[in-house]
Amino acid sequence: MTDPKIMCRKHLLGEHVEIHMFIGTIKRNKRITGYIENNLIEMTSLLSRHKELADEMKRRGMNHKTDIDEKELKKFMKQYDETTVNYKIDRKRSKKELLKRCNECGIKQKSKKI
Repeated sequence: MTDPKIMCRKHLLGEHVEIHMFIGTIKRNKRITGYIENNLIEMTSLLSRHKELADEMKRRGMNHKTDIDEKELKKFMKQYDETTVNYKIDRKRSKKELLKRCNECGIKQKSKKI
């Protein structure tokens, strides 16, 4: 949930792929508890986050061809309890972790003054 503008190419594309992986997991009726416990997924934001990432990819001149069917995703999300669906990522913690792990994202963050 870090601002995509400060993400390096690797992290931008990586998170985009992870969103599609999460959606595939949800569609296969697999549990996502571990992802929630590790601050990795915010189900109510999957669609908006995907749009943010796709928009940033396009802004950088990358191709984006993998849209998400909102109705289908909402249908599959009904299998999860309210606590899981409404979990919110600790955005400050996520950003801090990203900047700790990636010098390139840190440089982009400083240049954007975000």
